Amino acid sequence: MGFASFEAASRGKTYYSGESALTLRRPPTPDGPLLTRREKEVLTMIADGMTNNEIAQQLFISVTTVDTHRKNLLAKFAAKNIASLVKTAVQLHIIGD
Repeated sequence: MGFASFEAASRGKTYYSGESALTLRRPPTPDGPLLTRREKEVLTMIADGMTNNEIAQQLFISVTTVDTHRKNLLAKFAAKNIASLVKTAVQLHIIGD
């Protein structure tokens, strides 16, 4: 627990990490799931046909992390496969076509 989180908790406040706070500040859209900046980056790269290894190298993250983002995206979009994930994201104008 960092100092800011400890200080917030000691004052009875809720503390959110940087990524969580950014996600919480964005208003939810009725047209689609709420995505983090990193999820949108990974989604765009998936739509561009990049593999998990290529995405990991480009974003300087592990292949396991990319796989986790991919699974989270499938769940958030209730998609059965990558093709339906990308199709839905394009239809909702979350990524370009």
